[in-house]
Amino acid sequence: MPLHPQAAEAIRIASDLPTDLPPSRLRAAYTESRLTLLADKPGVAITYELAIPTDYGPLPCRFYRPTKGGSPCPLMVFYHGGGFMLGNLELYDTTCRRLAVKSGCAVLSVGYRLAPETQFPGAVEDAYAATLWAARNAARLGIDPARLVVGGDSAGGNLAAVIAQMAQDSGDFPIALQVLIYPMADMSREYPSHVRNASGYMLTTKALHWFMDNYIPDHADRLDPRASPILRPDLKGLPPALVISAEFDPLADECAAYADRLAAAGVAVNHVCFAGMIHPFLTLSGIVEDSSRAEDLITDAIRAL
Repeated sequence: MPLHPQAAEAIRIASDLPTDLPPSRLRAAYTESRLTLLADKPGVAITYELAIPTDYGPLPCRFYRPTKGGSPCPLMVFYHGGGFMLGNLELYDTTCRRLAVKSGCAVLSVGYRLAPETQFPGAVEDAYAATLWAARNAARLGIDPARLVVGGDSAGGNLAAVIAQMAQDSGDFPIALQVLIYPMADMSREYPSHVRNASGYMLTTKALHWFMDNYIPDHADRLDPRASPILRPDLKGLPPALVISAEFDPLADECAAYADRLAAAGVAVNHVCFAGMIHPFLTLSGIVEDSSRAEDLITDAIRAL
């Protein structure tokens, strides 16, 4: 179908990414422009910030629980998007609140270290450390460690896929569900959608390459499954996956390719491509109604655990 009118309106409003700014100013400009595209924040019964101890220093996170007391609930460990360079806890506060309220699960939003100051595999190390800490502190958080969900969008979707794979290898904690929202699944090669959707749809292929060059400049490292989860030789036994993609996204084809590889390995996969949509539509909830529909898909998957 053609570009959705609501997606077109978001593109009209959004500022171009000023890539010539220093990282701190770039992140501030990006956050300021994107906050205007979010819906109002819903109230959450419990929310607080914490610093998770790691080998790399305190890791800032934000915790959400939709109810006070009650039985242990599922937990989604959420890794934000932004090309491994942008995004923060505040920018994803609305999304995490909405997911917690809708699904009834707790959410732990992870403020992992960003490139270019911290390059690959720094974000992976932080994502794993936060998830391991959450699993080991389930009682403190009031969550059920048997219903642990990893999820994220774009770069965060990449991290969710990688952590699901690493958890299978280590046996440190079980993952019940992986929620991969237009994930960066393969940094090792080009896909037709990189050309088909190269520009005009908010995320450009030029920006995508710029993100990768800053996060993982050594092309040999992009063959590592911790960078390109689709390159893991064997995907058997991974947790069920919800893969959400967008038609007008440079990443559309690699999202589909990863979903297909998971399914071929016997993993239960639900891949939903939103027709007429663009890459960051989950975080355009103030304008794009499909943002709420994507949240509903995530909610249904979590409630089915």
